[in-house]
Amino acid sequence: MSILTQKTISKKISLDGIGIHTGLKAKLDILPAHPNTGIIFKRVDINKNNIIIPTYNNVVDATLCTTISNDFGVKVSTIEHLMGAFYGLGIDNAIVELNSQEVPIMDGSAKQFIELILKTGIKNSEVPIKIIKVEQQVEVKEAEKSISIKKSNVSLDIDFEIKYQNQFIKSQRNKVSVFEDDLSDIYHSRTFCLYEDIEKLKNMGLGKGGSLENALVIKNNSLMNEDGLRNEKEFVNHKILDCMGDLYLSGYRIIGSLSCSQGGHNLTNKLLRKLFSNQKNYSLIEIKGKNLPHSLANKNQLRSIA
Repeated sequence: MSILTQKTISKKISLDGIGIHTGLKAKLDILPAHPNTGIIFKRVDINKNNIIIPTYNNVVDATLCTTISNDFGVKVSTIEHLMGAFYGLGIDNAIVELNSQEVPIMDGSAKQFIELILKTGIKNSEVPIKIIKVEQQVEVKEAEKSISIKKSNVSLDIDFEIKYQNQFIKSQRNKVSVFEDDLSDIYHSRTFCLYEDIEKLKNMGLGKGGSLENALVIKNNSLMNEDGLRNEKEFVNHKILDCMGDLYLSGYRIIGSLSCSQGGHNLTNKLLRKLFSNQKNYSLIEIKGKNLPHSLANKNQLRSIA
C-alpha cells in the first residue's frame, strides 16, 4: 500500500460460476468506478431497487456466508471472498453487477478474483484514501468464541485461531499484517467443511453448489480433495480471508490489531457493529501524503475528518 490514493480497476472484468449455497449459475461483472463511489453491488436481474451497499449494518444473515440486503429486501450473498480481494488489493471503488443472488464461488478462494484484477490492472486516482483508526479496544465473546480489536499505529494485524476436534484440521493459528505481508496464501486458501456436515447443510437449504472443485472436504480425519492442501495453514488462512472481506464492510481500510478465536462471519459483524456504536472507539482520517506514514500517530501527515 505505497500509493495512498483511491483505486479502481482499469477496465471491466467478467466471470461466471456457480453459487456454492444456491447452486445457481451466476454472471458477475466488475466495472471501474469514480473516486468516493465505494463498492456497490447491483442485481441486474432485477429492474428496480437493485442497488445493495456492502456495509456492516446491511448484513441480514451471516450463516456460513455474508448476506447483505437493501431496504427493499434485494439481497446479495457470499460476498466475502470478493470483498477480501478488494480489501487486500486496495480497491476502493468498483461496481459489481450480478445476475443472481449469490456471488460465484469459483474455486472456493479469492485466487481467481485476485488474478483477474491484477491482469486487468489497477487505476490510481488523485483522491486520497480514508482510513478508520481504532482508538479504543472493543471485544465480543460468545461462549468459547471471541474477537477483539485494539489500537495499532501502523497496520491492520489479524491474529486468528481455529480449534477443531477433527484430527486433520486440529488447531491452527496464523497472524498477518494485511498492508505489509505477502497475502498469496490467504488469497489462495479455499473454503472447507466436514463431510458429516454436508447433509446438515443441505437440510438448511445451503451447500447446493458445493463440490470438491470449490471446497475442501474432510472425511474421517483425511482430505478428500486429491490435489491436497495449497499451504499448510489453509484452513485458518481461509478464515483470515473471510475476516478481511467482512472487515471491508466498514467501508474503509482499518488500522488496528484484531485477534479472533474460533470466530466467523457473525462474530466479525457483531464486532463492527459494536466498534461503530460509539464514536470514541475510532476516528476517520485522510492520508495527505503519497506514502504510508511510519506511524499513523504522526498528526502532521493526517487530517481528522471524523
